[in-house]
Amino acid sequence: MLMKPALSTFALILLALCRMSGAALGATPSTSFSVTATVQATCLVSATAMTFGTYTGTLVNATSTLSVTCTDATPFNVGLNPGLASGATVTNRKLTGPGSALLGYSLLSNSQGTANWGQTVGVDTVAGIGNGSAQTLAVYGRISAGQYVAPGAYADTITVTVTY
Repeated sequence: MLMKPALSTFALILLALCRMSGAALGATPSTSFSVTATVQATCLVSATAMTFGTYTGTLVNATSTLSVTCTDATPFNVGLNPGLASGATVTNRKLTGPGSALLGYSLLSNSQGTANWGQTVGVDTVAGIGNGSAQTLAVYGRISAGQYVAPGAYADTITVTVTY
């Protein structure tokens, strides 16, 4: 029976020594890792509707606003397609009305009406460089005077394409 208390005392001493030697000999391991990311050039675009209102045979102007947001330092070009009317081109756009009647109009990149806005990069698109924020571009629309077509509502849809 005498052996039991000695064994217990010995076990306690051994346990205490193991704890102390673990603390004294222990180390805190560490490592490092790299963190990387690749930013892909991206552009977003939105547009407001262009409303000419009532056409009475005299010149009518209207505007639409495009908002282009591209990643910083990303060069971009904004193009406008011919629209949906049969036979329309970027230089001769057409609104379609009752009975497939057509009303000609233009989309321009300057308020003076001298720069047609088309879809060929480097020829008739509008260029810019992204800065990470929305950049607004005005689209100037014009229905020339002297078109006497069937009365009614006329419409077209233009697709805006940002090339980057």
